[in-house]
Amino acid sequence: MNRFTEHLQFYRQFRQRFETTGAVAPSSRFLARAMTGSLLTRQGPLRVLEVGPGTGAVTGEIVRRLPPGSRFELVEINQEFADLLRHRFEHDADFVKVAERAAVHCCPLQEFQTDEPFDVIVSGLPFNNFPPPLVEELIDHCLSLLAPGGEMAFFEYMFVRPLRRKVSQPETRERLGQIEAILQQRFSQHRIRTDWVFANVPPAWVQHLRMDEKGVSASPSERVDTL
Repeated sequence: MNRFTEHLQFYRQFRQRFETTGAVAPSSRFLARAMTGSLLTRQGPLRVLEVGPGTGAVTGEIVRRLPPGSRFELVEINQEFADLLRHRFEHDADFVKVAERAAVHCCPLQEFQTDEPFDVIVSGLPFNNFPPPLVEELIDHCLSLLAPGGEMAFFEYMFVRPLRRKVSQPETRERLGQIEAILQQRFSQHRIRTDWVFANVPPAWVQHLRMDEKGVSASPSERVDTL
């Protein structure tokens, strides 16, 4: 699938389903690389989960970095995106190479069932679009799916919450404030670093969280600048 077709499909779904799409364009390759960096630091076969893959902008980076023998699961709530991803696993060269070890599940994350935890989780869920209880449920569910030492990465557009809180109606300000509190609490427990990705529309932060055996972060938080 060429880049123009990917952007067109993404924009059409954005207009129809803003609440679950949450972005106006697919992630840049720089953002995709930042979100999948942990795949390069681990050895041996991995269990990898991508949540909210959309048209597969980040998925393409995952399949290129997936270690031999790894298992790859994708959970996408949008049926058109799920069908597009299945088509890519049948026809796109990089996707075809791992198709026998990959599965696309079209369902809410809360309904996804697995027998084993994951070493790496990559999420494209648009937390700012959701009610706070759903944000808390989704991020805690992702953390619960991690194996000890497993890592989760998700992105946020830079400064979107504070800016929207300044210009929004009171109920939206309250909702975004509650989301901020939920995420900051998880960051204090689990965050190991933040990547700043300026070569994306809009620029984004990639938050990296880790689950150790006690369910808390094993390393201090730090900032990493990328392109």
